[in-house]
This record gives sequence, C-alpha cells and structure tokens, in this order.
Amino acid sequence: MIATTDLTKRFGHVIAVDRVSMEVREGDRYGFLGPNGSGKTTLVRMLLGLVYATSGKIEVLGRPVPGRLAEILPQIGALVEAPSAYGHLSGRANLAMIDAAGPHGSSQRGRRARMRRVDAALERVGLGGIDNRAVKKYSLGMRQRLGLAAALLRSPRLLVLDEPTNGLDPQGIREVRDLLAELNSAGTTVFLSSHQLAEVEQLCTRVGVIDHGRLVLQDDLEVLRRPTGRVIVRSPDADRAAALLDGLIAHRDADRLVVADSDAAAVNSQLVSAGLRVTEVIAERRSLEDLVLSVTGSGSDRIDGRMPRSVAAPAAGEEG
Repeated sequence: MIATTDLTKRFGHVIAVDRVSMEVREGDRYGFLGPNGSGKTTLVRMLLGLVYATSGKIEVLGRPVPGRLAEILPQIGALVEAPSAYGHLSGRANLAMIDAAGPHGSSQRGRRARMRRVDAALERVGLGGIDNRAVKKYSLGMRQRLGLAAALLRSPRLLVLDEPTNGLDPQGIREVRDLLAELNSAGTTVFLSSHQLAEVEQLCTRVGVIDHGRLVLQDDLEVLRRPTGRVIVRSPDADRAAALLDGLIAHRDADRLVVADSDAAAVNSQLVSAGLRVTEVIAERRSLEDLVLSVTGSGSDRIDGRMPRSVAAPAAGEEG
C-alpha cells in the first residue's frame, strides 16, 4: 500500500527525512512513531503529495507519487496535523463541500447520495447528533472528530492519519481506536502517525520508528514484543524464592523477582513444589515504550551511543 525507497527531504542544509525505505502492506495497522521533530509529519506530507521529495521514490497503492496522485487520492482518506474547516459553517456543510469536490457528480441523485455519505460519516465518528452549530464553536475534540469524518467520506482503501486522537477524552480515544480496528477488519489499511505509544500498542500490528529523519526500526509488533527469555515472579515469600533460584535472579525489587533464562511454567512449578506462595508469574516481554526508547537514544540499548545492528538504519556511506 505504501513503499518508499531511499526517500530524502532537505530544507536548505537541514535533512528532515534521510533515506527512508518503508513498507506498509495491505491490511496493516501501521503505527509510525518518533520523537517531536524526527520527520514524521514531513514524511506523511510527502506520501500525500503535499511536499515534494528531494530524492528517492514513493509508491502509494502501487502508483508513483506525485506522478499519479490524481488516481491515488480518491482512494485515500487523510487527516494531517490539525484539521481545517470553514468556521462559520456547520460540520455537515463542511463535509458536503469536501464531498462535492470529489468524483461523485452534481446531479440531484448525486446530491442525495452525498448527504447520505455525510450523515454516515458524522455518525461513525460520534457527531451524528450534533446540531447545525458553526464549527468555530466546536471543541478541539469535536474538530478532530470532524477531520476524521472527512477522511472517511469516500470509503478509502487507505487511511493516513496524523495524531487522530489529539484533543479527545479517554472515551473518545477508545471510540476512535475501535472504529479504526473495525475499518481495518473490513479491508481498510491504516497508517497512523502518533506519539501516544499506549494507543499504538493497543491498535497497531506493525510499527516503524523514525529518529533524526532515519527509519531506525520496522517490524511486526508481535515479533518485536516476543518473550525475552526472562520470567517475572511476585511472591510474599520473596526471600525464600530468591534463595531457591539462587544464580538465576537478574533483578529484585521487594517481592518482585526477575529470573533469567527460565520458563514461566517451570519456575512456577519449582516454587509451588517447595511450598512457596506465588501471586504472579509471567514471561517478560518488552513494552513498545522500551523498544522505542532503545532506538531513539534514551534506552539502555544505546548507552554506548550505538544502535543495535538488527534495527539500526545504515550509517553514512553504507548500503541500505
């Protein structure tokens, strides 16, 4: 659905995006992550033809960008940065104008179909019961919902979203997450740029991380969060448990033990057989937060200043 090859964007002497080769497959829920100023929004804007690349290649829906944007854009729903709208018009009127600019015709039958699409989009994002108040009276969360409704008007094959839950309360965030999962299940590929790691971890199946303009990590989330080989144990009998597992304890914090190179079921059986109480025993997995921090300069995997070779982008002069 999206493929970039050595994609680069310079603004004068500043390299905003540096030789990024990315792949978003059909059916993905792809989370695109990175610190502020890392190049996320610049890359998203290049995918949509809003900014031209300095060098490299972009394909969206199998067609080159920007060369065949006219064929591509009707199949994409997008929400980039803060959604814009005519403040003096209602949300419904704004959506009708956006829809009228699309390839749906201007006949009476076309206008009736347009209003059905507008009503359906408003309903999907939770604005169906909103009256005809002007958008300038909307809250930030309502404006964000309206922008998402605009992205859904044409039943897109691909959704490109930049911080879609910005300004929403917890209930609204959950509703948007459920909506995106529902759309994905129906066949829509979702590309989501966000800084909210918890939301990406709950929604996305695949992630890419950009740092200082370079793609430093890209893989399926399930693969990235596979078990580390360590087991986390909680026990009121932590002292006795530590003595029993002597030599395997990698870390201890009060009643919490981290056991190295072990199997959760085997550790549990050993402790219970010895008459110890166990309140929790789980196989350790790295969180998405740990993964992102490890490749963006703030995690323990980069204490020595080097990225892990399994996830690092190629250094200058190396082959990508």
